Amino acid sequence: MARTDIHDRIHALRRQRAAQGRLRQRRTVTRRDGVRLEVDGRWLTGFCSNDYLGLATQFEVGAALQDASAREGTGASASHLVCGHHALHEQLEREMADWLGVPRALLFGSGFMANLAVQQAFLEDEDVCVQDRLNHASLIDASRLAGCRLRRYPHLDPEGAMRQLRNAPDGAAMLITDGVFSMDGDVAPLRALSLVARTQEALMYVDDAHGVGVLGPQGRGTVAEAGLGVLEVPLQLATLGKALGGYGAVVAGDEDLVQHLAEVARPYLYTTALPPALAAASLAAVKLARRDEWRRERLRELVGQFRTGAGKFGLELMPSNTPIQPVLCGDEATASAMSRALEEAGFLVTAIRPPTVPEGQSRLRVTLSSLHTPQQVNALLAAIADARDRAMRDAA
Repeated sequence: MARTDIHDRIHALRRQRAAQGRLRQRRTVTRRDGVRLEVDGRWLTGFCSNDYLGLATQFEVGAALQDASAREGTGASASHLVCGHHALHEQLEREMADWLGVPRALLFGSGFMANLAVQQAFLEDEDVCVQDRLNHASLIDASRLAGCRLRRYPHLDPEGAMRQLRNAPDGAAMLITDGVFSMDGDVAPLRALSLVARTQEALMYVDDAHGVGVLGPQGRGTVAEAGLGVLEVPLQLATLGKALGGYGAVVAGDEDLVQHLAEVARPYLYTTALPPALAAASLAAVKLARRDEWRRERLRELVGQFRTGAGKFGLELMPSNTPIQPVLCGDEATASAMSRALEEAGFLVTAIRPPTVPEGQSRLRVTLSSLHTPQQVNALLAAIADARDRAMRDAA
């Protein structure tokens, strides 16, 4: 058999993606001011970021970053276990653990790295990881890299999770779910899943990247909103790069489990620690997220306004009460056309297409921030309805 030329392969794959309208392109943001972004020389109102609490450009957070970088420099210079673990990292871990109500938290460079670390550290070849079918790609990839058996259950289906665990009775087991699903905006049934995990002796892990800061008492996320603690959910992930507006992530939970991660997790041991200045910025953001309940109240009001207005315009939404409000468009050509029309109208809203979402479920992934105004939300709704009507006329 002749060896495959990689260049030929990728050119063929790219031609295929182009024919399907699935080429991905980056957009360069020149400047940012709250929810406003300058792209290609035009200022647009963004409805596609994960800056749910408006902390990415908040003055106190930026000031903490500048002050710390002036004192500590721009990088950690080494991994945590060499000489890269700074007092600011320690303070951030303690603050996150206190906020989430757990004994310990461990800082990672990103949520993707953290999810890789958890499964690599706790699962072996003969073990099983049972996951929701719509879990984030990092959780799926982590199972494959850990070498364990990956079993997936239908979305939001605790009985399906139970069946998968029962069908894999040997070895250790983990039950893993997103807290809030990033493309649908719905919330996992954590109480039912935690019961499944306990009865099947599986370790439960919740990736709460889109829940922490937004949901639950004091914004502590979906685990706290479900009334669960570290006994029911021994480990959870909280990102620093979404509602907290920074970069990085923490795995928080049971003391022994987190300590094991710190000792053996390859994505933790063999990479340079997060810059201390970024830890300082996230520390400031966490304190604001804990204190400023108005940010979550504003979000809830905007979510209600958006859903009510979408109903009046006849827009098809998904069942979500989170800041993630997908507007279903059907085929990817329609979603892309609507996204372009919105940009012409002054809004940046990304079209999400297969393979990120299933065939026939392309959508506009609208995300709301506490910095948005009611007037901006109303203007967006009218623009989406106009874009839909235009797409329907063009397709007729």
